[in-house]
Amino acid sequence: MHIRRVPFDHPDAVKLNDDVQAEYHERYGDGGDATTLAPSDFEPPNGVYLIAYDEQDRPVATGGWRSQDRNDEGNQDGDAELKRMFVIGGMRGRGLARRMLAALEEDARAAGRVRMVLETGLEQPEAIGLYTSSGYEPCEKFGYYRQYESSRCFAKPLDSAEKPLNSADR
Repeated sequence: MHIRRVPFDHPDAVKLNDDVQAEYHERYGDGGDATTLAPSDFEPPNGVYLIAYDEQDRPVATGGWRSQDRNDEGNQDGDAELKRMFVIGGMRGRGLARRMLAALEEDARAAGRVRMVLETGLEQPEAIGLYTSSGYEPCEKFGYYRQYESSRCFAKPLDSAEKPLNSADR
């Protein structure tokens, strides 16, 4: 697997975003994630969007982060908000999400962000398991879904002393 930085509106990103929205619809029975996102949210140094490609150069996993600072939706100064973490069905269980998460944390840390935050829901127990096993802890709710009972928010300090991912792995 190799990970590439791409624009949020790259054709492969659009396809994977459509796939993740369809999965949200299956799990939650609604129209998907209604959080407003713009391609500019993921432009360095204020964010990044990554896609993992397999050996045949097919897009198989995605994720991004965008800068957030103190706002009326509950974010704190220095937050990097994780968005659109997703692995296609046939590639799950191979550690791709964990590698993507590590790459995103490294990038946010290098950009000077101090905390990675995310919002997920009760219908995504695999995501909750990934995040809690990766050092994320429940935090005060933030973002678009903060008023929803099924919403769960997590945070992890981005300690600069953590060992960075080898750039050759990306």
